[in-house]
Amino acid sequence: MAASCHEVEVPGKPTETGTALLEAATGSIQGFGPVNQIHQHLCAFHFYADDMTRQVEAHHFCAHLNEDMRQCLIFDGPDAGARLIGVEYIVAEPLFLTLPDDEKPLWHTHEFEVKGGVLFMPGVPGVVERRDLERVCKTYGKTIHFWQVDRGDALPLGLPQIMMALTRDGQLRQELAKCVEEKFSVSFDKERENRAYMSGPDHGIHPLANAAGKGLKTDLREVDLPAMTTAHAGRVFT
Repeated sequence: MAASCHEVEVPGKPTETGTALLEAATGSIQGFGPVNQIHQHLCAFHFYADDMTRQVEAHHFCAHLNEDMRQCLIFDGPDAGARLIGVEYIVAEPLFLTLPDDEKPLWHTHEFEVKGGVLFMPGVPGVVERRDLERVCKTYGKTIHFWQVDRGDALPLGLPQIMMALTRDGQLRQELAKCVEEKFSVSFDKERENRAYMSGPDHGIHPLANAAGKGLKTDLREVDLPAMTTAHAGRVFT
């Protein structure tokens, strides 16, 4: 199985035996509480908020903070060598509705992804999968990617990028869909039929979500730092 539909070779020396032994030692001593809470693997697709043609296979490894919020680490593949490319926060509709209006455009809906069959849990039987996706279908997500593997970046370069999710037919690039379907032996069309009964947010899709139907681009600008009153005033990043 290919690790990702976006193959990138990361530069650097192979992991040495000494490093592996050290990791084995620390791994047996330390606790990994936050990581150990990950209980779920979701596969879906994201596109850059300023360019829908740039689409990425996104593997979410998620943990519940509570019944209304999940937090997910996003990798470009499901295997041990996958690259950490981003994060996503997923909230239930009642939490989304509490957000300020200028925040809501940064969040996307999951209704089409779920009902369209393109968001799935690799290896999980459909009956079990659909029980949770009934809830995911009503949620909103905020996603930031740090590593632009779709353009072949060997390292995480540039600014963090706001990502969006599919909202209608005809958006997903067919070669990317085919790559994922073949890799995981799934059929998006068949799963669409199985999920036809599901419903999205109870109040309907909020008009400000999904970038309010517009493009969003992350920019960086230089600003003056506030004056400091400590002995280190004037020393920036030193």
